[in-house]
Amino acid sequence: MVKRLLSPSKTSSFFIFGPRGTGKTTFLRDWVEGKNTLWIDLLDPDVEDLYSRSPGTLGQEIRAAKNLDWVVIDEIQKIPRLLDIAHASIESSRVKFALTGSSARQLKKGTANLLAGRAFVYELFPLTHAELGEDFELSAALRWGGLPKPALLPSDEDKGEFLRAYARTYLKEEVWAEHIVRRLDPFRRFLEAAAQCSGDIVNFTNIARDSGADVKTVQSYFEVLEDTLVGILLDPYHESIRKRQRANPKFYLFDTGVKRAFARTLTETIEPRGYAYGRAFEHFVILEAHRINSYLRKDYRFSYLRTKDDAEIDLVVERPGAPTALVEIKSADRADVKDAHALERLARGFGNAEAFLLSRDPRLRKIGEVSALPWDRGLAEIGLGAARGS
Repeated sequence: MVKRLLSPSKTSSFFIFGPRGTGKTTFLRDWVEGKNTLWIDLLDPDVEDLYSRSPGTLGQEIRAAKNLDWVVIDEIQKIPRLLDIAHASIESSRVKFALTGSSARQLKKGTANLLAGRAFVYELFPLTHAELGEDFELSAALRWGGLPKPALLPSDEDKGEFLRAYARTYLKEEVWAEHIVRRLDPFRRFLEAAAQCSGDIVNFTNIARDSGADVKTVQSYFEVLEDTLVGILLDPYHESIRKRQRANPKFYLFDTGVKRAFARTLTETIEPRGYAYGRAFEHFVILEAHRINSYLRKDYRFSYLRTKDDAEIDLVVERPGAPTALVEIKSADRADVKDAHALERLARGFGNAEAFLLSRDPRLRKIGEVSALPWDRGLAEIGLGAARGS
């Protein structure tokens, strides 16, 4: 059993959102062990039919139960009306709710509105390097991502087939079945185009052309990916919030393996010192920073910087109460002095900042004002370190 970094409240109701396959159900089954729990699995067609027809059944079961501690509702977005029952039960009894969902999109449309602040909100992500501990392998993470299931499969062929099936399931169950988009074919083409440029600054016009959709539709498609938690947008850095919103963001799919499935590149090799390896490595490190920031409740804000002459900082990390961290990510096994000096020059434009060059180089070095560190040690130095899993 992998020990997850997520640590929900033991005294308050909460939501856990996350893409399918990240292990929400497994996590909660372990978390509620030993507690008096009512478990409702809405992925079971018979259970979903029962509560869809009669949501009030939930209230009746809660009132009939003795010494009930927790009610777990798995995939709550399938029947948002149950949130009304949960809301009333939280107000009138000691029972607490643990609610999971692969998307908050449907819930946000309802009147319950995530229980009006009466439940905390967490996210569960694919496995991080800290959770896997000694079992973590960087090459596997870049090729197959961090969803728990592929790690258990015996062959690369099986891992690839799982990820292809995952991509199809997302289209069928998360998008089409929930009526999130009106036309599936343009969205399918959009997914491939978005995956292929994952990690790049989003060019809405080019993706619209490749998808056979207009620009506004493509912008709404990116909102779908955010709402269904399979993608994050990284805004351009600027001290002015208003000016940040003017420039285009970068987009990152939530998992490197799923990204390759959507992009139809699962059969391509990823070798050190290759272009694809470098892109996958940067993608992975940024996702790790995003995940650990969420788990540790750091409230760091992430962005990227690109100047008018195309000089770039991969990750700008605004840390409350600490200097801004400027992070350059390179997949090389030896930190390059030229990369460090380029980052140092850009850092001079910041009033209070620390510069980090993260790579696969195992040595710790100080190059000018730049800390050159192994990527995992660097994340920890930035404040995004966590105890290794066991």
